[in-house]
Amino acid sequence: MGTDARFAAPLPGTPAAAPATPRAPATPALTRRASLSAVASLLDYTVKAGVSLVITPLLVTGLGRTVYGLWEMLGRLVGYMSAADGRPTEALRLVTAQQQSAADPDVNRRSVGAALMVWLSLLPLVVLVGAVLTWFAPRIINAPPETHGMVRLTCALLVVAGLLGGLGAVPESVLRGMNLGYKRMGLQAALSIVWGALAAWAVHTGLGLAGLGGSQIVRAAITGACFWLLVRKYVAWFRVARPTRADVKRLLSMSVWLSAGDLIAKLLLASDVLILGAVVSPAAVTTFVLTGYAARTGMGIFVFTAGSAMPGLGGVLGGRQFSRAVQLRRELLTLTWLFVTALGATILLWNRSFLSLWVGAHNYAGPWVDLLIVLVIAQTAFIRIDSYIIDAALRPRGRIVIGAITVVATLALGITLTHALGILGLCLGMLAGRAIQSVSYPLIVRSCLQHQTRGAAERLAALRLAATTALLYGGANLASRWIVAPTWAVWAAGVALSVALCAGVALLLGPTPGDRRAILTRIRVVVAGLRPRS
Repeated sequence: MGTDARFAAPLPGTPAAAPATPRAPATPALTRRASLSAVASLLDYTVKAGVSLVITPLLVTGLGRTVYGLWEMLGRLVGYMSAADGRPTEALRLVTAQQQSAADPDVNRRSVGAALMVWLSLLPLVVLVGAVLTWFAPRIINAPPETHGMVRLTCALLVVAGLLGGLGAVPESVLRGMNLGYKRMGLQAALSIVWGALAAWAVHTGLGLAGLGGSQIVRAAITGACFWLLVRKYVAWFRVARPTRADVKRLLSMSVWLSAGDLIAKLLLASDVLILGAVVSPAAVTTFVLTGYAARTGMGIFVFTAGSAMPGLGGVLGGRQFSRAVQLRRELLTLTWLFVTALGATILLWNRSFLSLWVGAHNYAGPWVDLLIVLVIAQTAFIRIDSYIIDAALRPRGRIVIGAITVVATLALGITLTHALGILGLCLGMLAGRAIQSVSYPLIVRSCLQHQTRGAAERLAALRLAATTALLYGGANLASRWIVAPTWAVWAAGVALSVALCAGVALLLGPTPGDRRAILTRIRVVVAGLRPRS
């Protein structure tokens, strides 16, 4: 699905609210630029997923189920460190998006300087957090005693890679904030291939976890250098100017909340693996991660594409065009529903066959775990949409408070139910805990968009969508117990046919006629934005 800044262009026949302040009219170039940015994100992530598809069986075989589980847990653990850097690059992206049309380029240059100043000031804290995580990593991830030295070395290498990645994110944030993400077309795809080759070589030569950690350092260094060259070429104003105290204070204030939000997101989205490894075993992590691979890959496509919405939506909110923003959110949510319904039903139908062909049927956790993982991913997709809108409105505080409450509930439920039911209990705990966000975030968004009411027709439409999803998910989950693809060719054909059928049935049964027309019209607008210029 395409959920990026091209949504800033109104649909034919859709009235746009009069802006509170004068603004330049929308141009075809904006739609084309945003569409290309979404395609670039999709291309990069598709290649990344393809590389992962190829090397994962090599890693599982070369490292073994237990060590591969340790690698997955280390990646999640070091991810917590990113919250300690204050997230100045994410704040820079949001600020740049709202200042795209600033008359004085020095305003943006000072924002870049402020981001670098915040990053440097928090660097000692990041290093300290990384050192603590490195020392205690073996105990946190329940590593066997003979692997403690290897685990600490790998964790240290991942910390260094994280530091390089944080610095390299500065030019990337500027490029994305200026809605020029498509200029990286193919770059990250090529880097994913390079990393995949390095990872496979490291395992093949016996370097193990440490080799995988070293490959991440190489990848982060090359990525940062390439983005620096791109932004210097395509963003004319890009320089680093000395920020004022007000610039630093503004960016730091936003960064603190974004950092807290990032930590909460990590606790919600990455703690599942750590809980499972600590309560059950690292080998159980491998089963869980591999069973959820298809769902997480689909979610990754959604995140990359939906994240491209923020420059355009940020501009709409910056112009205080709230009625227009409400309409765009409705479209985003409907497209999100179509995406998770069609993809989720397809995953439920074919995931057992996929795992049997890919890494062996013994790595499949079962149809009930599969269903719960898909439900968690679908729930997360809707939470992400509203989270992005709240951040685009530069009002992350309420989201952070609700997120903190959700973390406590989710961790408590996850740990308790994992002790009782294993992987199944972990999934139930995540689904129940995150329901707090599912209820609260839409209320915060309505406040941000100054849209307080929800009519009976809107509630009925939402129930109709939910019933359609339940019908498709239930039927697919039952059918999966008898469907087995003997070859990759049969599996690929079945997946392609299932996606088309599930999307068609969902469109026929779920949306209202008006929403259905809006979806189809939006798809035509997106496709038109990708046509070659005459």
